[in-house]
Amino acid sequence: MGVVVKVSPEWLPPARNLECFLPSAVALSFQISSAEMDSTGQNNLKRNKSEKKLLRKQIKARNTLMRHEGIECVSHTTKSLVVANGGLGNGVNRHQLLRIVEECGLVEALLMPPNKPYSFMKYGSTEEAKKAYDTLNGKEITLEDSDQNVTLYVNFVEKVHWEDIIPISLPPGLMMVEELVSPEEEQKMLESIDWTENEVIQNAQKSLKHRRVKHFGYEFRYDNNNVDKDKPLPGGLPGICRMLLEKCLKQGYIKHKPDQLTINQYEPGQGIPPHIDTHSAFEDEITSLSLGAEIVMDFKHPDGRTVAVMLPQRSLLVMTGESRYLWTHGITPRKFDIVHASERQKVGSVTPDVGDLTLNRRGTRTSFTFRKVRRSPCNCIYPSVCDSQQGHQREEAPSFHDSETEAPKLEQEYVHKVYEEIATHFSSTRHSPWPQIVEFLRTLPKGSIVADVGCGNGKYLGINKDLYMVADLEIEEMRASLQDCFTEGPCSSLIYSFDIGCDRSQNLVDICGEKKFQAFVCDALSVPVRNSSCDACISIAVIHHFSTAERRLAAVCELARLLRPGGKALIYVWAMEQEYNKQKSKYLKEKRDSKGKEEEINSDVAWGLFCDQTHDNGSQDSACSDQILNDSKDKGGNAKQVINSKLPVHTNRTSFHSQDVLVPWHLKGGTNKKGECAKVLQLPAGSKELQEFSPVFHRYYHVFCEGELEAACKTLDCIRIQKSYYDQGNWCVVLEKQ
Repeated sequence: MGVVVKVSPEWLPPARNLECFLPSAVALSFQISSAEMDSTGQNNLKRNKSEKKLLRKQIKARNTLMRHEGIECVSHTTKSLVVANGGLGNGVNRHQLLRIVEECGLVEALLMPPNKPYSFMKYGSTEEAKKAYDTLNGKEITLEDSDQNVTLYVNFVEKVHWEDIIPISLPPGLMMVEELVSPEEEQKMLESIDWTENEVIQNAQKSLKHRRVKHFGYEFRYDNNNVDKDKPLPGGLPGICRMLLEKCLKQGYIKHKPDQLTINQYEPGQGIPPHIDTHSAFEDEITSLSLGAEIVMDFKHPDGRTVAVMLPQRSLLVMTGESRYLWTHGITPRKFDIVHASERQKVGSVTPDVGDLTLNRRGTRTSFTFRKVRRSPCNCIYPSVCDSQQGHQREEAPSFHDSETEAPKLEQEYVHKVYEEIATHFSSTRHSPWPQIVEFLRTLPKGSIVADVGCGNGKYLGINKDLYMVADLEIEEMRASLQDCFTEGPCSSLIYSFDIGCDRSQNLVDICGEKKFQAFVCDALSVPVRNSSCDACISIAVIHHFSTAERRLAAVCELARLLRPGGKALIYVWAMEQEYNKQKSKYLKEKRDSKGKEEEINSDVAWGLFCDQTHDNGSQDSACSDQILNDSKDKGGNAKQVINSKLPVHTNRTSFHSQDVLVPWHLKGGTNKKGECAKVLQLPAGSKELQEFSPVFHRYYHVFCEGELEAACKTLDCIRIQKSYYDQGNWCVVLEKQ
């Protein structure tokens, strides 16, 4: 049985450093009652500068723990302490922290809650605890396997309340077999892989590469998440796998001999999004052999239950029944996994036992995934997620999330072209800035150079006149000071603009020009601005338009490249969870009964973020969606392209059921001309005339699950997460460049 700490019911997102969500020292009132001050407190005025700074930091940590986590610190000496910045959430592992705290005495318990930037420890006596309090406060440590430093701040707490927890069971139908192969057999299998063949998929950004993959028996096609059953690959499965499969059949681990093999190689920081292997493509059994390194795989049930499963090196994972057909499985892209520290549990589910958790640095893992190609429709007992039992539309609906060759084509067709077509109408619905983004811009120091990457119609350009947003400089001075920021080329003539804005859409950039903002056209993966040129960057509703995890990470990497050390970036992406903490987002709340009213069926990232227009925004049911798709083939728009894209079309104002979707945009009047727009507004909703004059465009989105954006950011060593939060249907992070 494990233990769990009872803290505040509201769990904050993981942070790299506790100070990232502490209030400014200026805003604190350091009035400490005499009851809270020890004997040295009376001599506070005599303390030197460093001692005063340490006291301020310690009090800030105390206040923050109380306000955000419900952890109450006390002024008198106890056996128990809380260590701020000494948690798994900011990269401190159990073994390192235990070595440090044991120097002060016998540690009876060390509790480390998962993903939290603090931990608890209990000493055998108050004298030892007081020694730790005096010794560890302000102590700077260098994280193992990293050059990052953190400073510890310690406070006394009363007895830490904890309770026994029940170990988490594996998903039904999931089986783990340890040490299926010997170290010698493992080495031979790894050496047998020929990676020199042309099967390495590279990311659009040269510094990032997609994981390496090879297929045998049948090629797994990422463009439709299926296999071509009539085109087997020559040679079948590798000979080195035959004895292994015979062993699995003999031992009863599998019932069918596989005829398809996919080999993936995962470097630290790489992963694969949550997914269910296509029902119609493969039989019940799916097995995966982990070689080279261990890793944690995450399983999730449709009802929200999650199970983290440790896959040890040389172990075999077998998925059958419910675990194969109903639960998604995936690997979060990160460089460290939270695992059990003791040797008693190195396989199976990772129970959130705060007394036995630590960090484990990932190594290079190579997986051999075996499947049996299905020759008849699937008739499983999970029809809600079975493509065979839901018609061909679902069977042919890929997410494209694993195809680097298809990604640029998809984005060109369903992002770039669409925004060029809808720019004027889109801009007319984007005029009121989102409050927390405005707050971020207004708190930046005067003279800051800010880049809005994906500026759209320039809604956030000019928010803070004190930014560098260079209105206070003479033209020649401004040109000289900014000349080195920009690369040679057509953009260099824009160095004297009041704002640094860029967007992929020429028409949206032209709208910025009409508003007297200077902006230029570029791709968010390749901004023509030199390294470390900006004090801050914002990326609002941009990164979710990239269709692979690698391209999304590349966009974050590009923002980090633009920032100077200490510079900050704010990122907003659309959230999968449109209902969070039992509260519906404005996007869902705006769903109305539109009977007898005109409708506009346009949605975007977080209704409150962009859609501040006053007209009614109703939802569109599935039947209407299908009718528009069928009727629009010969009436303009790109509805036919949507059918060819094979991506699911989202129903507006409803919860998301897939992370990779096409979101409809109904263009008013089918033209940018204001006169015809006004005419269409008088047409009844759902009428044939409205469909004829309102072509439907579809934009690609990858909606982010909770923690996904943070996990991607944490793979970059050059940045740390200062703050992360949920804002009306969006996941948001504030990053700082190290």
